[in-house]
Amino acid sequence: MRISVIGCGYLGAVHASAMAELGHEVVGIDVDPRKIEALAAGRPPFFEPGLAEILTSATGSGRLRFSTEIADAASAEVHFLAVGTPQSSDTHAADLTHVDAAFESLLPHLADGALVVGKSTVPVGPAARLAARLADEAPHASLAWNPEFLREGFAVKDTLEPDRLVYGVADDHAASVLDHVYRAAIEAGTPRLKTDYATAELVKVAANAFLATKISFINAMSEIADATGADVTLLADAIGHDARIGRRFLNAGVGFGGGCLPKDIRAFTAHADELGRGESLRFLKEVDAINLRQRQRVVDLAIETLGGSVFHKKIAVLGVTFKPESDDVRDSPALDVAVQLKGLGAEVIATDPQGIENARLRHPQLEYTSSTSEALRGADLMVLVTEWREYRSLDPVVTGRLVAGARGIDGRNVLDPVAWRKAGWGYRGLGRP
Repeated sequence: MRISVIGCGYLGAVHASAMAELGHEVVGIDVDPRKIEALAAGRPPFFEPGLAEILTSATGSGRLRFSTEIADAASAEVHFLAVGTPQSSDTHAADLTHVDAAFESLLPHLADGALVVGKSTVPVGPAARLAARLADEAPHASLAWNPEFLREGFAVKDTLEPDRLVYGVADDHAASVLDHVYRAAIEAGTPRLKTDYATAELVKVAANAFLATKISFINAMSEIADATGADVTLLADAIGHDARIGRRFLNAGVGFGGGCLPKDIRAFTAHADELGRGESLRFLKEVDAINLRQRQRVVDLAIETLGGSVFHKKIAVLGVTFKPESDDVRDSPALDVAVQLKGLGAEVIATDPQGIENARLRHPQLEYTSSTSEALRGADLMVLVTEWREYRSLDPVVTGRLVAGARGIDGRNVLDPVAWRKAGWGYRGLGRP
């Protein structure tokens, strides 16, 4: 099919490239000329495993092109709105400015039978509002809402091989068009759910709220474990065998971050307040508070481990991105910990395989190095806060020869405490005795 993707940030660039990889003819539209220039040259403006390969393949084949002109989307049969919905500057609500602007710019260019498909994460309401606008001003077109469920680090796979497809539609025609778009996934047996607009909008934020709650639950248990001498990792293994609970997302640590979960649960609670149902989601405020408290716990552990003060102590911070296999530092717990330690007078040297450039733009006051060994050399304390594979596989004996003091805080509970203590390390985890 002929497809346009409006907005070529993280979601849009991946979606456009994946749709072209599936054989569709795709044009990606964005107002940022530098982003468009990079994408057209086959250079992703951010790190995502596998994206460079499908982007190069799709642009090279001619199935994918990019433009700053919305008029270049006019011939498309399906238009995906994939712009960002950041947190508003003065409230916790989602800022829908970019969604509305993209829709307004697209309106004059909709061909007969065109389908506008929302993929941006929004509160309940925009889909019905935009559908009403189409009915009044472009009745020859229709609207669907098709939420995304991408995981950073796995976004290409999640787009090409989704674990479910959700269509918020008002008629069977819109559903049949989306079936054509996602034919490969449907033929592979991907579950397909057809819903109303409101349910489709709610699915993404509800899923993120549930995941955030599960993560904060185990982090709350890690606080109880610290107070009682229990081991939160064994606790998670034990309750994870319950099929009603499951083991995934029960890893205690410094908490979640990134551009989705934190801002989505805050926007969700703000929307509930607007609906007069604020009490129903009040627990999400505590979920958010627990998550933020984990960062302070790591900082407090650092202070305790170094005898009551980090002042003028060299601390190696391993990781600045909010998760591995990403260069995203938005609301990153790892970067927050590094900044807090620096503010307390520590000589922080931070390292990360992919996130240094983005971190430096936000916090130039920190010292960075791309070398793990250089970060560790002469350090009084090692703090692991992003679970990159190269940090998980560190040899405690070899690492011990680099540092000035064999003291380490495992902010992701991914190292083997027995092996590290046997090598002479003062190991501290979260909720691990």
